[in-house]
Amino acid sequence: MALRCDLIIRDATLFDGTGAPRRVGDVGVTGDRIAAVGDLGGASADREIIGTGKALAPGFIDAHTHDDRAVLSGCECLRCKSSQGVTTVVVGNCGVSLAPLTQAKGKRPPPPLDLVGDSGFSFDSFAEYADAVRRTPAAVNTYAIIGHQTLRYRVMGDDLYRPARDAEIARMRQLVAEALAEGASGFSTGLYYKPNMHATTEEVIAVAEPLRAAGGMYFTHMRDEADRVCASIEETLKIGKQVGVPVWISHHKCSMPENYGRSVQTLALLEASASLQEVAYDMYPYPAGSTVLMPDRLRDDVRVIITWSIPHPEFAGKDLAEVARGWNMDQRAAAEKLLPAGAITFQMDEEDVRRIMAHPMSVIGSDGIPHDAHPHPRLWGTFPRVLGLYSRQLGLLSMEQAVHKMTGRTASLFGMVDRGVLRPGAYADLVLFDPHKVLDRATFEDPKQESDGIEEVWTNGRPVFRAGQGLTGEAPGRLIRRNRD
Repeated sequence: MALRCDLIIRDATLFDGTGAPRRVGDVGVTGDRIAAVGDLGGASADREIIGTGKALAPGFIDAHTHDDRAVLSGCECLRCKSSQGVTTVVVGNCGVSLAPLTQAKGKRPPPPLDLVGDSGFSFDSFAEYADAVRRTPAAVNTYAIIGHQTLRYRVMGDDLYRPARDAEIARMRQLVAEALAEGASGFSTGLYYKPNMHATTEEVIAVAEPLRAAGGMYFTHMRDEADRVCASIEETLKIGKQVGVPVWISHHKCSMPENYGRSVQTLALLEASASLQEVAYDMYPYPAGSTVLMPDRLRDDVRVIITWSIPHPEFAGKDLAEVARGWNMDQRAAAEKLLPAGAITFQMDEEDVRRIMAHPMSVIGSDGIPHDAHPHPRLWGTFPRVLGLYSRQLGLLSMEQAVHKMTGRTASLFGMVDRGVLRPGAYADLVLFDPHKVLDRATFEDPKQESDGIEEVWTNGRPVFRAGQGLTGEAPGRLIRRNRD
């Protein structure tokens, strides 16, 4: 009997997510799974797409996001992801997760927790958050981790700018164990930030202990990505080794002008460490980062753009230096006046960005912040930028390598079963794109721009985005978790 599918994409150039050479072929989809890959000339489908000249790849996995709230906020909030081919997002990074974040109505949590928790959502447990994700599905799949800063705020209240006491550590450890049992896939820290920087290495190890039995992962925005970047890598590796779990370094970079070029050193350290323990990292393809505005960490030699401000929303998208001149004050005083606020900081060197991206250990994550008024362009352009600028135009890596870093490698490291590859039986998370045209359009001046060349995107076999039409309104995303085997 001839194969009958719901969808067949014919004669496309297939990038299967493994890094293997591209090949021309067909892909058939039935329900939420890939039914067949190869020559499907004898098969038929309810819908057939001729993919001649187009590329078909697994849906992109955004390895580092702050989409905790966005996945609960309706499809339009995630147009920035679907329009660039992303079908799975990893939330709960940098020690900041929406659960178990409980907050009094009208009370804003301390930064950077307000990146995801300023909208009235309150979850007493990870199970409540997981239930909300299932009840209000998004266009993307959600892979969630639990944040240390969130736990400290939950357990220590406003008195969190100090090391935790033994009883507090025990309570946080219990919350981690409960979250892992309820569907979380790991535990993250943001030791760079004030609500987390007072945590000792020993506190982190103790709180992270449940990861061992649950087969979870340890993720970190390290204590320092500037002068002490290597010492921070060593601390990260120590934590992973003590707990006995894989280590994930978030948005690896060498920050501030005096550290430009040190990626040669950091990558050699990571490479050597990888022979002794499981370690990997994500990165975004831009020489600027973005987070909450921190006046005490400003420097006159580093450009800053305001992304949002509660008291002065009119300055979103403006250079901080320009705002300071207008107010006739220095940048630190202007920043204090803007708080609470967010910022883009031009703190990296392009050569380091390219070296870190090209290294075999890297995968791609946007680190986008979806609720900023004037977001970093990485929110809308990360994945097409890697494909278009760094692969096709600059030849930094082959398109096979680029797709692998966005799909199969990420899925394998995170333990995402049947994701990130084109093969029979895998979930039908797919992106059809034009390999000759794909390119980001989002800029620092005009960041909310859909990319070129993304033709159609499917999550779990259902179309969520089409070029020229936008979002379809479908919301087939699921909560997925790490497979410990």
